[in-house]
Amino acid sequence: MTELDLLYTEVEDDLRNVVRAVLAAQCAPGAVTALYDGDRSLVASLWKSIAVDLGLAGLLVPEDRGGAGASAREAAVVLEELGRFVAPVPFLTSAVVATTLLLDTDGPLLGQLAAGELTAALVTPLSTSAYGVFPTASLGPDGLTGTITSVAGALEADILLVPVSGPDGIAVYAVSADRADISPVISLDMTRQLADITFDAVTGEQVVADGEVAVRRALEAGTALLASEQYGIARWCLDETVAYLKERRQFGRVVGGFQAIKHRLADLYTAVESANAAARYAAATLAAHDADTVVAAGVAQAFCGDLAVFAGEEAVQLHGGMGMTWEHPAHLYLKRAKADQIAFGTGGIHRSHLAELVDIPGPRQD
Repeated sequence: MTELDLLYTEVEDDLRNVVRAVLAAQCAPGAVTALYDGDRSLVASLWKSIAVDLGLAGLLVPEDRGGAGASAREAAVVLEELGRFVAPVPFLTSAVVATTLLLDTDGPLLGQLAAGELTAALVTPLSTSAYGVFPTASLGPDGLTGTITSVAGALEADILLVPVSGPDGIAVYAVSADRADISPVISLDMTRQLADITFDAVTGEQVVADGEVAVRRALEAGTALLASEQYGIARWCLDETVAYLKERRQFGRVVGGFQAIKHRLADLYTAVESANAAARYAAATLAAHDADTVVAAGVAQAFCGDLAVFAGEEAVQLHGGMGMTWEHPAHLYLKRAKADQIAFGTGGIHRSHLAELVDIPGPRQD
């Protein structure tokens, strides 16, 4: 196992500051809340700023392929900030998962994703884990056929990367999104709205022959880096709650001065710091192509997923009546956290897989 430095570098700190400045200027809570009323106008403009103006769509793409040549560490920093603002952009689905799947491919598609000219989505349910069974379309004489539900990033995608079962196993085909029937579904987290996708004799181009390996590698990258988004969510919940409790007064004193409140905040702070360590380690192992990545990603996801939900619940409760209102953004973070909790596999699935690695029988995950 490689010795890894988990401290943030100067480059990572500078990247964080740039991303945070853009999000602070363009991703106000009111604009995010509007997505729940069907107004998705924020998505395209914000994604352009992130993907094209900042060049972050190609963060994981090598420089000789038109990208920034950065690593999962830098991508993790971006996701921390996207989580902090519950930004409704397809960075995770396109710039991480889809891009990772295409890294070893030839052709112009990877370069187009890196330049922000196109956005892509892997057509698997958001809940699919890197070690689980995933649905596929079928390949017939007239093209691709099948339906895959609960896909994240499809609404923003120009290209769909579709796992397809054929006589030689699973391959991945690139299909133009306008050739598929994409049906948006009401989602708990409308900032990452899901969609059901149907292919009816649709033509596509094979981009990956060994599709099963490529899909699992992409899902593993998503698992490892989603933990950083979850940490960003939890960090916002902690920071905003502490700031509020320093100002809110009740019974003639600051609410944050009550001992019971201090205990809850201390427990939350300890858990958030632990989540930071777990997420950083997962990103660092992924960046170093370390053999420990599968363990680090599973541990991070099992812990950070539950912690982000807990932080969201604490934020809502400790903000009192205001935290329960539609106008306060706390509900945006709790909804994103709850949706992220099942993304790329639930905590139970990850714990069960970790148990299998050390020959400890875990509970069944039917």
